[in-house]
Amino acid sequence: MWGLLLALATFAPAVGQGLGAPGASLLGLARRASTEAPIFTSVLPSRPAQSPARKNNGTSQQHVQIRIIKKKKVILKKRKKLTRPRPLVTSRTLVTSRPPVTTSPARTLDFPKKQEPGCPPLGLESLRVSDNQLEASSSQSFGLGPHRGRLNIQSGLEDGDLYDGAWCAEQQDAEPWLQVDAKHPIRFSGIITQGRNSIWRYDWVTSYKVQFSNDSQTWWGSRNRSSGMDAVFSANSDSETPVLNLLPEPQVARYIRLLPQTWLQGGASCLRAEILACPVSDPAPAFSNPLDFRHHNYKAMRKLMKQVNEQCPNITRIYSIGKSYQGLKLYVMEMSDHPGEHELGEPEVRYVAGMHGNEALGRELLLLLMQFLCREFLRGDPRVTRLLTETRIHLLPSMNPDGYETAFRRGSELVGWAEGRWNQQTIDLNHNFADLNSLLWEAEDDGLVPNTVPNHHLPLPAYYTLPNATVAPETRAVIDWMERIPFVLSANLHGGELVVSYPFDMTRTPWAARELTPTPDDVVFRWLSTVYAGSNWAMQDPDRRPCHNQDFSLHGNIINGADWHTVPGSMNDFSYLHTNCFEITVELSCDKFPHENELPQEWENNREALLTYLEQVRLGIAGVVRDKDTELGIADAVIAVDGINHDITTARGGDYWRLLTPGDYMVTASAEGYHSVTRSCRVTFEEGPVPCNFHLTKTPKQRLRELLAAGAKVPPDLRRRLERLRGRKD
Repeated sequence: MWGLLLALATFAPAVGQGLGAPGASLLGLARRASTEAPIFTSVLPSRPAQSPARKNNGTSQQHVQIRIIKKKKVILKKRKKLTRPRPLVTSRTLVTSRPPVTTSPARTLDFPKKQEPGCPPLGLESLRVSDNQLEASSSQSFGLGPHRGRLNIQSGLEDGDLYDGAWCAEQQDAEPWLQVDAKHPIRFSGIITQGRNSIWRYDWVTSYKVQFSNDSQTWWGSRNRSSGMDAVFSANSDSETPVLNLLPEPQVARYIRLLPQTWLQGGASCLRAEILACPVSDPAPAFSNPLDFRHHNYKAMRKLMKQVNEQCPNITRIYSIGKSYQGLKLYVMEMSDHPGEHELGEPEVRYVAGMHGNEALGRELLLLLMQFLCREFLRGDPRVTRLLTETRIHLLPSMNPDGYETAFRRGSELVGWAEGRWNQQTIDLNHNFADLNSLLWEAEDDGLVPNTVPNHHLPLPAYYTLPNATVAPETRAVIDWMERIPFVLSANLHGGELVVSYPFDMTRTPWAARELTPTPDDVVFRWLSTVYAGSNWAMQDPDRRPCHNQDFSLHGNIINGADWHTVPGSMNDFSYLHTNCFEITVELSCDKFPHENELPQEWENNREALLTYLEQVRLGIAGVVRDKDTELGIADAVIAVDGINHDITTARGGDYWRLLTPGDYMVTASAEGYHSVTRSCRVTFEEGPVPCNFHLTKTPKQRLRELLAAGAKVPPDLRRRLERLRGRKD
């Protein structure tokens, strides 16, 4: 406890000191002297900043008052604090240790209560603020221009390209600033900042001022309420942790400027930001919508799902597929006209969200979707009615509830880019499925596919089933779910980009960072991806800019996953190689965790795409493989399409669904103990799967097995056929 108090004491106020006071020179801030107010620290960084270096090699002494509270007694002590310079860090490439941080000068610090962003974000991160609304005093390059100064923006692999990871002022810029034009007067209430996103450099601002204007010519600053001096706000101590500063007094203006005062020694004045602002007057009341547009933690999510179930008990069922590492249940909402049972001939579809806990939009979209389907079914909407009577839909809104709870506690604007991504074991669930790609490709290289090794339903590797295998409980639960239900179609909802990616996600060439690696069903996957991307309002906006460092609109907003970046052990690849299910990944928004006020627009962006994608399960052929003699369905019969090196199998009742694009196909149905049957099936552009049924005849050998197993005598005709077969062999 004493260690903690002493640590806090290092931030204790120095009586009577401001930025221009003598003590300021001790902290190596290469700034002109001025009369300024104390720094406001709203969110303390995750790691304390190191004291910066200073050209002055001498040591200095200053008196610091330490306030120690112990057992309700207040003790004031004085001690001398020795401030020594630290060595300069000159290397800026491939830094192996964290460089020193140029911190704010020692001065009176207020430790306010935990601050919550009262106003919503203006929209730098979500791109509601356009590039032409951002200006700066200078920029090191186009890739470090003001349009890159957006919270959580991600850089490209190379520094100096068109997609760098922040706004950075020129080194010789003595008075750098980043300016945002809100387009109309608005009430500014706070700022969130980050440093530069880069794998090569450390750059971040450690303090800044804020100014406002209505005409971009006359400016006034944010001032401390008690002193009336310009407020200086404490900023970042690392590149990625978002730091919130609320203004001492909200300001109504059209323009806002951030003026960096100090930054990391040896680095540059670089930052990413989000501005918090409220309308000057209450907005016109929006059209009332019965959908619940807010973020739901685990408890609220359960409550909402229960409400939907109670509202539509005849078409919904809530069930759990397992538990997270911390014991939170993985709830699924099933929606169908006969929930709880697989109907012969009715395909099964699933949406999965929240694999990465901090990518929250997919979770809310699925909660909105279940509300929407329930409401529209009760209203008698023909499209929704058909969807629920002809399809069995499963919605898993939170595959990683532990990670989401972590992100939710931080809040939509302060969670950063990665916090909450992993499960509680720090496992990335999208890299945690069994790598079946390597097994298949090695067998193909050895000429073992499909005669020795099948091209579908590859079994789990032995190492993956060991009790001590590094497999998250969430992953095991989803695998069991996949094996239990004959899913045909799926989408995995993510966030942080605007693009639809399709398998394979893993590159075939070992260790390749990216490489076009299509599946045998590449045409179908491209169709499915295009359907979602083409129905998504945001992806189809011709004026939208890229989220981070790639312009996916040049390729129709779809991409082969491996050609984007390799992901071994992805759920998409596993689903394709271990089950019948075709699955894509939808990156829903540039902002992983959008503010609640953006949820209505995000729902409008994705509503039609979510519905249209579900309807794609009718694409291709469907039917039942039956025993010719008994008319009973044959389970696990193999459906092979000539020219496509990937087969599927029938469900327990003998029914199957094979996704195919329009065209003519030769389809073969085969099963152990039966003669194979091949027939032509034509897929048209008409809506609905084309019926393609099969009746298989048992082989004589299979009939003999069944007769002998039943203790019956062999019929004469079967005996003669067997004798003729033996004669041919002789």
